[in-house]
Amino acid sequence: MGIASQEGIRQLQALIDQVEEPLKKTYQNVHQGYTTENLARFLKAREWNVAKAHKMLLDSLNWRIQNEIDNILAKPIVPTELYRAVRDSQLIGLSGYSKEGLPVFAIGVGLSTFDKASVHYYVQSHIQINEYRDRVILPSASKKYGRPITTCVKVLDMTGLKLSALSQIKLLTIISTIDDLNYPEKANTYYVVNVPYIFSACWKVVKPLLQERTRKKVQVLPGCGRDELLKIMDYASLPHFCRKEGSGSSRHSENGYENCYSLDHHFHQQLYNYIKQQASKREPVAPIKYSSFHVDLPEPVAEGTEIAKTIESELHKFGNGNGISGSLNGLKINND
Repeated sequence: MGIASQEGIRQLQALIDQVEEPLKKTYQNVHQGYTTENLARFLKAREWNVAKAHKMLLDSLNWRIQNEIDNILAKPIVPTELYRAVRDSQLIGLSGYSKEGLPVFAIGVGLSTFDKASVHYYVQSHIQINEYRDRVILPSASKKYGRPITTCVKVLDMTGLKLSALSQIKLLTIISTIDDLNYPEKANTYYVVNVPYIFSACWKVVKPLLQERTRKKVQVLPGCGRDELLKIMDYASLPHFCRKEGSGSSRHSENGYENCYSLDHHFHQQLYNYIKQQASKREPVAPIKYSSFHVDLPEPVAEGTEIAKTIESELHKFGNGNGISGSLNGLKINND
């Protein structure tokens, strides 16, 4: 880290030291003891402009307080059948760790349907995984490896990506905006695998719209990406859709491999049990409410809006306007 970077971190730390106690309290859940690495993330996200990084961090801390994010890991999605439906339609899981100790998150972009619950449940689930990663997974990895581990690796599976993805752009933009504003620079690298032609066409027009630091993080791998991924992780940590050429993604285990998307996978069992345990500690007598944990849905940032519109336009070229545009309004926003 250069002298200029260290000075930027020092200045930002001095500004954050002046915030009021409620902000300091929620900030502890953000940095988990690794303040230097955390401040560097916000500075990177704002091109090392201290004033802009300060505003971004303050806005994020206020967002956490206003939406009670510190309590979200005590708000299980119930009943279990509903949570299983969310897991079966929002495909994400922890498949293992890289050789450097970074958590490897697998994401089934192409086969996630987001059609089994309201948007609020999907947003709640996404934030819960973020918070569990930052408060439990990353601190545990840091302790195990004896050094700060504050980022992860993401493997994006494009199997099944098709025109119907247009109906998901609105929700995906909401989720990506939440990440951009409140969980910046948490992914070390994005590996994209099982790429169909429709993705290649969209990537060609979207890539120039991304900031340079983001473009450098994205690596589109041939086939299922197995050979390239084995350079950075052991076979046991490979997502199931990367273990055999042509295996593709699935919502269920294939060829005997564990499917990290499933609620039955040990990661999701640990996560769900952790949330239920935290809930019982906070409300040992009162029954858990059967409703989603509402978070204010952010307005997409300019870059995200432009990217979403570009993807939508490109997908329309494939669909020739076959009634797909109306599907953008079909997401369930207000209903639990």
